[in-house]
Amino acid sequence: MKENYYCVIMAGGIGSRFWPLSKLSAPKQFLDILGTGKTLLQATFDRFRNMFPAERIYVVTSSIYEQIVFEQLPQISRQQILLEPLRRNTAPCIAYASYKLGELDPAAVLVVAPSDHLILNESAFLQEIRKGLGFVEENDALLTLGLLPTRPETGYGYIQFENKQLQPGIENLRKVKTFTEKPNLELAKVLVDSGEFYWNSGIFLWSVKSIKRSMENHLPEIAQLFDLKKVYNSNKEIDEISRVYSNCRNISIDYGVMEKATNVYGLAADFGWSDLGTWSSLYEHSSTDINGNTLQGKNVFVYETTNSVIRFPNEKIVVLQGLNDYIVVESGNILLICKKVDEQKIKNYLNDVKLKLGDNVI
Repeated sequence: MKENYYCVIMAGGIGSRFWPLSKLSAPKQFLDILGTGKTLLQATFDRFRNMFPAERIYVVTSSIYEQIVFEQLPQISRQQILLEPLRRNTAPCIAYASYKLGELDPAAVLVVAPSDHLILNESAFLQEIRKGLGFVEENDALLTLGLLPTRPETGYGYIQFENKQLQPGIENLRKVKTFTEKPNLELAKVLVDSGEFYWNSGIFLWSVKSIKRSMENHLPEIAQLFDLKKVYNSNKEIDEISRVYSNCRNISIDYGVMEKATNVYGLAADFGWSDLGTWSSLYEHSSTDINGNTLQGKNVFVYETTNSVIRFPNEKIVVLQGLNDYIVVESGNILLICKKVDEQKIKNYLNDVKLKLGDNVI
């Protein structure tokens, strides 16, 4: 792997659609959601560790998670953990990492990936990353990975690619035609049936030069805030970043840059991907009993219950009867019972709880 190639892992979210298992104090990226013996962050790090030396993998996270990141990833130094004082979405997160790494290495080429995704075929995934890094190193391009959809999912954004092949030897490289944000079910069915749309993975590749230029063109106020020459990697960085984030708006890289730029490309791929953003996505990748239930808890008894997600602490005795397509999850002092079809409303339920009881309970 070339010395100017770096990996940036975004690990600052709260995973609110996975509530109540994912909480402010311990978001899903720091949990062993899949029961593999590794947290999602650790699995992501290990995946990229097959390509990058540990010293060229950086993690951007909330300042309140510094210690948990360091404990879960002892292979990296504190200097490789970029701390966000406030949550401001993915554009500021990516700006911070890009400008900081640009000061270390102006020729840096980055892959930027979330910390909480499931990749079933890791060798195929890494092959696409290698291919993409080579392309963005040689071209002024912003590259994203588009995944072949398997269902009309309303929780994902979609990408439409142009049909023209752009470069010999990279058959699945296409120019991006349109982005569609999370659609309703009816539109999602139309997009999937068309055969022209792919899921937006939220995994990006670009050179530092290209992403900085794009931010200067499309998010000039953010570019100006993060253009802190001689501040990064010094004892002034923490204070300056705190000032920057207090003046920085909340905006995603998709809205702020990708949907506006004209040099956006995609690799149409299929390597068994899920963002593990919802209980249904976890259900899809979990083993089930003969009635289609995924169960966790030593003392859970189910009767006439099918196709449901059921998770309880081992010490809890639970009896459930007559449920179909439900999510039933207990974590700490919180119990959630929700239809799977309505799981996108979990964020709303969480907001109602917070308004009444405060952030501390979640």
